[in-house]
Amino acid sequence: MTRQDVAIFELDKQQKGHLDDLLKVCHTHLEYVDEAMIRDAFALACQSHKGVTRASGEPYYLHPLEVAKIVASELSIDGESVVAALIHDTVEDTDVTLVDVRGVFGETVANLIDGVTKIEGVFKNRQSKQAETFMKLILSMADDIRVVLIKFADRLHNIRTLQYLPREKQMKIASETLDLYAPLAHRFGLYQIKNEFEDLCFKLLDPNSYNFVARKLREKKAAREAFIAEFMEPIEDELRDHGLTFEIKGRPKHIYSIYRKMQRQQKPFEEIYDLFAIRIILEDPHTKEDCWRVYSMITDWYTPIPKRFRDFISVPKANGYQSLHTTVITKSGQRVEVQIRTRRMDEIAERGLAAHWKYKEGGHAGSQTLEQFVSWVREVLDTPRPEAATEFVKDFQLNLYQDEIYVFTPKGDLKTLPRGASCIDFAFEIHSEVGERAMAAKVNGKLVPLRQKLKIGDQVDIVTGPKVNVNPDWIEDVVTHKAKARIRQFVRQRQREVSDRGREAWEKRAKRSSIELSDQEFMKVSHQLGFDSLLVMFYEIGADKYDIGKLYRAVKDFKSKGRLEKEEEQKELESILTPTLEEVGQKFNQEAKKGINEQSLLIDGGLNHVKYHFAHCCNPIPGDEVMGFISRTGDVKIHRTSCKNAIHLMNSDGERILEASWARTPDMQFLAAIKLVGEDRVGLINDLTDVLSKSLKTNMKSINVSSDSGMFEGIVTLYVADLSHLGQIMEKLKRVEGIRTAHRFE
Repeated sequence: MTRQDVAIFELDKQQKGHLDDLLKVCHTHLEYVDEAMIRDAFALACQSHKGVTRASGEPYYLHPLEVAKIVASELSIDGESVVAALIHDTVEDTDVTLVDVRGVFGETVANLIDGVTKIEGVFKNRQSKQAETFMKLILSMADDIRVVLIKFADRLHNIRTLQYLPREKQMKIASETLDLYAPLAHRFGLYQIKNEFEDLCFKLLDPNSYNFVARKLREKKAAREAFIAEFMEPIEDELRDHGLTFEIKGRPKHIYSIYRKMQRQQKPFEEIYDLFAIRIILEDPHTKEDCWRVYSMITDWYTPIPKRFRDFISVPKANGYQSLHTTVITKSGQRVEVQIRTRRMDEIAERGLAAHWKYKEGGHAGSQTLEQFVSWVREVLDTPRPEAATEFVKDFQLNLYQDEIYVFTPKGDLKTLPRGASCIDFAFEIHSEVGERAMAAKVNGKLVPLRQKLKIGDQVDIVTGPKVNVNPDWIEDVVTHKAKARIRQFVRQRQREVSDRGREAWEKRAKRSSIELSDQEFMKVSHQLGFDSLLVMFYEIGADKYDIGKLYRAVKDFKSKGRLEKEEEQKELESILTPTLEEVGQKFNQEAKKGINEQSLLIDGGLNHVKYHFAHCCNPIPGDEVMGFISRTGDVKIHRTSCKNAIHLMNSDGERILEASWARTPDMQFLAAIKLVGEDRVGLINDLTDVLSKSLKTNMKSINVSSDSGMFEGIVTLYVADLSHLGQIMEKLKRVEGIRTAHRFE
């Protein structure tokens, strides 16, 4: 394929209109636009995907078109990235090859598409583990960091159009996005995209909770805008008097973050005070010194809360985020969060990695921060990967989302660590050898244990010895991915050495007795003896914790009684009698045909041959969005789709997920809990129980109440029919004298 071959593709009137729109977007947001190359890429996308439609029924080429618009307008990367976005699916889904792309559009575009295609291949493999997915993303970034930005744009458009897919696929993609893409976007400073990922996924996974928070925000919108105007009026006048040009934004926090805060603090919406933040953006060419002037003006008018002040301008976050944050109290006693930054800082705060790329390409001082991203990528690649994928995912995600602290080396160099990091984390952050040989630590000149947690501003000096000094127990005292991986590597290396000694001892014993046993047979013997694996069994022997004579007798018994043949026969019989997961799922769907959705498990308490239980981690009740998870025994556990465990299960064992829906269940009762907060008084408990038992005729399981300084908090556990019934109970309880809030307790 040549450039001339592509140029002869004819576009229809609608396609020409779409192309013109894209070019306008590119000219608005990009410094340089190669119109000819973009036209050819768009023509190739239209021709390659001709006749193909998406789940929405729209022509498929509209998807790469929208991805290209996101790359141009919301990320503002460059023209080559727009071209790669337009044809990113062609190599994977059509007859177009990388050789074709390289010949027409050049080496850079071909490499970008190759990187995105490799990532796509991982996601399309249902058996792939999240660890491999992470590593593919990271590996692609090591070559060209634009690959992951294009992938973010691709996922963002997919999430925006997810409503056209079946419910089961919606849940899987939404949970994967919430679990993987949102934390990565957070790490790369793409806060605007991260927030949209979280809100759209939350809306799909738990529409009831999403709509509740959204409705509450709408109800408060007019009052919020009036308050912001009143709060800023004196500040605006002073800013103008000092000749500063600025923009003021009063944005509510995004819906998912508010919901998570309600969950974490176990408080109702009304008690979450920082629902919005006021942002003051100084236009260029104002500097960081001007930000401090604005801070001084605000604190002249309102009282600051010292503990709520953060200077991210002098000490930026690891992803380059810069801003002054302060929380002040108005004369009426209301707390208000204020963020102060320049326009350039705001662009980096919203678009993170993409903004750094733009400033680097434009010749501005963005290269240093971009290099820090690449250094972080290389560090992850150099870090030993754990054998268990779940360990990698857990460690990696912890480091993506944790708050940061800033500490110093003895020479005054700044190091950024996750909150909760210890001296051990710091040692491994300096260098792997420093961590492995660490003996003690000095914090602010004082000798402390290596396990000591660090605080913002600590100056740390690691005392090392001549030999490796890694303690396996350190794994409980570290939080960074690098430290955990290095400690696990050390532990496994030592375990293998001991295990090898155990295997050598057995081989000598077996050789003397002329015993031959395959690893498969040996595995069966080890399981019979209660070991999880051969590695563990040989480790126990090598460490003199298990008598090799017992193993010898077990092997002799195994061989003499012919257990291998019997177990093979049993295995064959079980394969005939035991239903596969697919067959179990089919059985559920056959039963579900009685209900409203033939593809889902209908929860009505009367399914024949189907056992299901309600998960205690989230206690779903009718009205909640739910899903089913098939256990190894064929039973099903019902979770709320917003449950953290459910999201993890959808990612790790997606093939075992069943869509589930509620039937009318008039004879069933479900366990729920309500948290009550109010003023303590004599007779309050009696009034509460009277309302529940007499007025509402509700069976109560338990009530736990604590009182302090005239206020009380209580958790009432009771049985309800559905979500609506729970809502009616909470409204009734709010009317009891002294009760301030009543909300569902998670």
